[in-house]
Amino acid sequence: MNAETKPPSTPYEALGGAPVITRIVERFYDLMESEAEYTELRAMHAADLAPMRQSLAGWLSAWAGGPKDWFEQNPGKCVMSAHRGLGVGKETARQWVHAMQRAITECGPDNRDLGQMMSERLTMMAHGMAGD
Repeated sequence: MNAETKPPSTPYEALGGAPVITRIVERFYDLMESEAEYTELRAMHAADLAPMRQSLAGWLSAWAGGPKDWFEQNPGKCVMSAHRGLGVGKETARQWVHAMQRAITECGPDNRDLGQMMSERLTMMAHGMAGD
């Protein structure tokens, strides 16, 4: 079997790697910045979203089995501890989920089932942060 026909070995590879993760993250934050329905979520973030764009892309990449840079740069942190104390509530979790689902649908992997699975797992995490 040559490299061209080798199946992906991680969800990161199956999703499309850095290009797809980056597109999803960019669309997510663009939605948050431009759509009034995400106002409460946007208010939780600093004025400059560039560091958050980079952080989320790094975390999603590592979470999906790609480069582990985010974990190396944030030893001992997990997604839950990184958001502890930010006041994530049901409404902000709902806004996050909706924006992320849109970003995955609009910019995610060609494999729609894989995009759906990604969205479902991230939705569970967001609701867990809100105590749902």
